[in-house]
Amino acid sequence: MAYFLKQSHLKGRTYLSIVESFYSPEKHGSAHRTYKSLASVETWKKKGIDDPIAHFQKEVDELNAAHKNKKGLQISDESPEVYLGYFPYASLLKCMDIKKYVDYLNNSNSFTFDLYELLSTLIFARLVNPCSKHKTFHEVLPKLHQSVHYSYDQLLSGLGYIGNDYGKFIEIFNEQLDMVYKKETDKTYFDCTNFYFEIDKQDDFRRKGPSKESRKDPIVGMGLLLDANQIPIGMKMFPGNQSEKPIMRDVVNDLRNTYQINGRTIHVADKGLNCADNIAFAKENGDGYLFSKSVKMLPETEQTWVTMDSDDWEEVRDKEGHLVYKYKSCVDQFPYNITIDENTGKKKILMFKEKRVLTYNPKLAAKKKYEIEKQAEKARELCYSQAKRSEFGDLGKYVDFINEKGGKAKAKINQEAIDKERKLAGYNLLVTSETKMSEREIYETYHNLWRIEESFKIMKSDLDARPVFLQKESTIKGHFLICYLSVLLERLLQFKVFNKEFSTYEIMKFTREFRLVKGESKYINITTSSRFIKEFAKLSKLPLTNYYLTERQIKQILNYKI
Repeated sequence: MAYFLKQSHLKGRTYLSIVESFYSPEKHGSAHRTYKSLASVETWKKKGIDDPIAHFQKEVDELNAAHKNKKGLQISDESPEVYLGYFPYASLLKCMDIKKYVDYLNNSNSFTFDLYELLSTLIFARLVNPCSKHKTFHEVLPKLHQSVHYSYDQLLSGLGYIGNDYGKFIEIFNEQLDMVYKKETDKTYFDCTNFYFEIDKQDDFRRKGPSKESRKDPIVGMGLLLDANQIPIGMKMFPGNQSEKPIMRDVVNDLRNTYQINGRTIHVADKGLNCADNIAFAKENGDGYLFSKSVKMLPETEQTWVTMDSDDWEEVRDKEGHLVYKYKSCVDQFPYNITIDENTGKKKILMFKEKRVLTYNPKLAAKKKYEIEKQAEKARELCYSQAKRSEFGDLGKYVDFINEKGGKAKAKINQEAIDKERKLAGYNLLVTSETKMSEREIYETYHNLWRIEESFKIMKSDLDARPVFLQKESTIKGHFLICYLSVLLERLLQFKVFNKEFSTYEIMKFTREFRLVKGESKYINITTSSRFIKEFAKLSKLPLTNYYLTERQIKQILNYKI
């Protein structure tokens, strides 16, 4: 690299500029760029400099001397890496005009920071590199292309504010989502999960309860509601010691009232939420339900219907002719034990007309039988080693404990229980109020429930929502709101923009890996090539696959309109 004084002649005047020469990888040789424009010789003479050329040549010599005296490149305190994979989500926020409505909240409060900037950049940081809030502020936010204008204390203050009123922000996003993409609430998907906290003492919000990860730490619960396209439309946080079953009713009621969902909603949920009271709740509201029911918990007469051979089975095969699943169904009146008085626990048996679809999946059956055999083998080993009753845990279902005279109880394998579980492996029972819905539609609707499980997976794994080290209830809720909104934007990108063409894995991989390194004159794209980035580059007509990117091209990417 070197500097020289350039003289250009135009219309009888001599213009000066300091030019920098450098090596260009694109040209495989030297290239030049203007370091400083200096106006004309005539202009400088009028300002009192008798010999402008000699004057500015001294500056050039000083620049060259300073460059020569450098001892080589020094390690910088700042990383040259830049995260850019958040740009599609920034475009979605602009498309839904979220800033306008967050600014109303900002203007009605005496914040010393921009609330929308805080909200949006925390979402972007969570998507590109999820980590603690301290690490986010000091290591991730500085690598976003735009710099932030709030302090770490303001981050925590803002997080507490949005957590304290997280329902307002969900309402803003829902309203704008509906304006641009339209929510579909003819069917809603609901499920609950919980998140553990590595703390010794529980408080009013973080309470000990049944953890999904089988941990003994205090937890908080989360109910998540998705629309028919598996896009999140509601979230409710609750203390970890509360039961999920009444929470379902609370969430659905809250969401119907808040977002004015007047249409008939079919509540679709897994085995954990199909209690009789939830079914009665759906009926009371004029809604429908579609739940799965444990085959093992059915009365003996119904289990006979499950396992009996008959000509009623219909088969569904793939293109190669392999059996995917088979099903049979019936429509009848079925009894449910409903709680009619919450205070006394008084119950009443009601009969509901419903359709029941029994499915058998050979792949699921093989998997279940393998798991049963592994568990049975562990139970046998514990029996042989004369383990204590407490050591069997869940494996106790395969064991009988026999008390001998004057001695302690001995464990003996219950082969009948093992054989019964093997016999029911691969079967699943779906129950629904929608008696006119076809068996295949019932099957497909229920099996779309895996999308909500995937949403929780994105939150827990991809967005690293656990464990959380924040202490205040408001900041904890603010943290989960950021995670929720991150999932919402990813889902919109996947289902509304890319029309389900790409998986969550492909989209999140691009989001994390689309990074640049700032060079002397341009940015270097260090992103790994993939099917997604190639297709997205074609769709958007953006230079996403270029090795070198200029500041102008980066602005083009950041200004992309979905």
